[in-house]
Amino acid sequence: MASVLLPLAAGFEEVEAVSLIDVLRRGGVEVIVAHLDGEEDTDHVLGANGITVVADTSIANVVAEDFDMILLPGGWGGTYNLADNATVQSLLQTFKFQDKVVGAMCAAPYALKQADVLGNDYTCYPGAKEKIDHPGYREDAMVVTDGNIMTSQGPGTALCFGLAIVKRLVGDETYQAVKAGMLLTYCQ
Repeated sequence: MASVLLPLAAGFEEVEAVSLIDVLRRGGVEVIVAHLDGEEDTDHVLGANGITVVADTSIANVVAEDFDMILLPGGWGGTYNLADNATVQSLLQTFKFQDKVVGAMCAAPYALKQADVLGNDYTCYPGAKEKIDHPGYREDAMVVTDGNIMTSQGPGTALCFGLAIVKRLVGDETYQAVKAGMLLTYCQ
């Protein structure tokens, strides 16, 4: 079974995080949500719009070898926290070094750039493009895959991003089944 690490930091974009977790789990992917250490009430992570998600574990307990992918939801507050967290930054570099899949959406490609793992081609929330300040931005695609780096644009593309990850980690048959079951005919 494929396994994905999803670090959550205060200020994360709830639609993105929950959509990704849901679609991946429907596809048979194990998703482990890890909170950052040092945040208040650490296993409860407060999103950008006042929704709290309970994490499975602390980022301090994570072993990169246990996962096939690391996946970051956006939201500027959460993104800055992920970009400033030494453990997350180290994990991003380890995943890239070990040729594992690294994913981020919305503003979170900023955290990838901070870790020096952002690919040559990527997408993000249009308003985050200038802050990320990295060549290769693609505004014409909901999901961009550049080798082992996968990125997506924002809340409205989260379901399609989750499907693309299912296809990558589990295969086309499961991708088609989840896509049909969720009526996601608009996803490529």
